[in-house]
Amino acid sequence: MRLGFTPEQEAFRREAADWLATQMHGPFAMLRDLKSHSAMADERRAWEKALAAAGWSVIGWPKAHGGRGASLAEQVIFAEEYARAGAPGRMSHIGIELAGPTLIHFGSDAQKARFLPPIARGEEYWAQGYSEPGAGSDLGNVRTRARLEGDEWVVDGHKIWTSLAQHADWIFVLARTEEGSRGPKGLSFLLLPIRQPAITLRPIRQMNGEAEFNETFFDGARTHRDNVVGGVGNGWQVAMGLLAFERGVGTLGQQMSFVAEFEAVVQAAKATGRSRDPIIRDGIARAYAGLKIMRYTALRTLSAGEGHSLSREAMTQKVYWANWHQALGELAMDILGDEALVSDEAGYAFPLLTNLYLSSRADTIYGGTNQIQRNIIAERGLGLPREPRGDAR
Repeated sequence: MRLGFTPEQEAFRREAADWLATQMHGPFAMLRDLKSHSAMADERRAWEKALAAAGWSVIGWPKAHGGRGASLAEQVIFAEEYARAGAPGRMSHIGIELAGPTLIHFGSDAQKARFLPPIARGEEYWAQGYSEPGAGSDLGNVRTRARLEGDEWVVDGHKIWTSLAQHADWIFVLARTEEGSRGPKGLSFLLLPIRQPAITLRPIRQMNGEAEFNETFFDGARTHRDNVVGGVGNGWQVAMGLLAFERGVGTLGQQMSFVAEFEAVVQAAKATGRSRDPIIRDGIARAYAGLKIMRYTALRTLSAGEGHSLSREAMTQKVYWANWHQALGELAMDILGDEALVSDEAGYAFPLLTNLYLSSRADTIYGGTNQIQRNIIAERGLGLPREPRGDAR
């Protein structure tokens, strides 16, 4: 694994950094360091279109689909500089990082022609319909059903934790299309227009005041029969491919946001005098070491090769960063003490470090609970016997 970058790649870094700095201190200064995932929607849509117009929106996509065909190193560099510039979380993240790559690898030519250009231009936004109240981390327990009626799929069911669905135009849904099937068999990966009367969204208010997530109800929702990706009954393969994309280059950008939070924790320790406390100093040292390990592990995993299957190394990432991030939030509370319990902000808003603690409580749940992630590592990564389950599959 090469941890350095070539002169050409460093020139690419300067180009990206200069453009981002110009935008974040100019026309989009109002979005710099924005931590909310749902606020300022109109401004963030304009930002997505500006990224697309300048050729920075989908740099890792092939040129034939509107991207730059950027190398892995260039994608890593841009993710790092994007976070370093204080640019906002991508409203189009699910389309760009999940739906788009999945369609590129598994979609038909017609699906690529219909869906990829609007994503690349920042014109259409996507949501993810995986988790259900009884099938969160264990996707094989999905109960949402779809049946063919003429030229349309009719979908009934209930999804949860659908991030930013309130801003989405389309949603990809893992649904059971084979009556009587169980587990990974009989599932299909469907694309549905989200703005239809048969789909109802119910916001989920988080304890930090955000409403990033939603419950999504399908009551006879419809989509054309051609909007199934990878073929009927092959939804599990497509779904697992999508999860591999989720653990890709974007994790490096996430880690840059972790760097900013870590630096804020260190500054708080200095400002409060807690940096002289040996227990706090030990916590800071552990957080620093963990952050470096996280970066080098991600780089090693990415350098092992790109693909659309979840590698054994990638299986460990979610558990590691979720635990690290929660521990950082707890360290921040230890440093701030009583100050962390109050806020001068309007509208039930908390400052950075309090928000870090509150929001990180969900890290070990969403995207696959720690318990299920450890089962995946044991069973799929290490080949250990399956955990006993209440039903045979």
